[in-house]
Amino acid sequence: MIARLSGRLDSVAPDGIVIDVGGVGYLVSVSARTLSALPPAGSAVSLFVETMVREDAITLYGFIDTAERAAFRTLLTVQGVGAKIALGLLGTLSPEALAAAIAQGDRAALARAPGVGQRLAARLVTELKDKAGFAEGTPLAHATAAAPALPADPLLADVLSALANLGIRRAEAEPVVAAARAARGEAATVEAVLADALRALAKV
Repeated sequence: MIARLSGRLDSVAPDGIVIDVGGVGYLVSVSARTLSALPPAGSAVSLFVETMVREDAITLYGFIDTAERAAFRTLLTVQGVGAKIALGLLGTLSPEALAAAIAQGDRAALARAPGVGQRLAARLVTELKDKAGFAEGTPLAHATAAAPALPADPLLADVLSALANLGIRRAEAEPVVAAARAARGEAATVEAVLADALRALAKV
């Protein structure tokens, strides 16, 4: 199984990225959190990977750190949580914030993630509250607390605020804005990223 991919970031889209490794392009699905931490297209990139094999497909999921990958694996043990919902949760909450929400029974925080309603939020709390990796004081809780937080990006915050003023939900906007920001790289401006995000959202 593939555990890590290191290569050149070839392209970025709201639903995933392509990493060029020795001339072979690997399509990797990522959370909005990981997407926002990526360098501009064309740069070197390295992600931890979870490989999922089905009869009809092999899918790669990439993570910026091992804490996010561990949280992804644990989320998949909950009935009703597939890879898409797990990535949505990790795009809405960092592993540390996710662990805290589960430990504190904060269903409202969990329900902010796309595809997570109150019923699934309650199930996440019930099934994971006492599970190793999500209860307070466990190795994952310590690992996530020690992991450096991703730097805040004022540009992302400004674009998300503008979209919120237009009535667009944050959970819907975040992955699109993160993809637009990563695609623009160092040349990104609030106006350009906002325009790209609006075009992408119009196609949804």
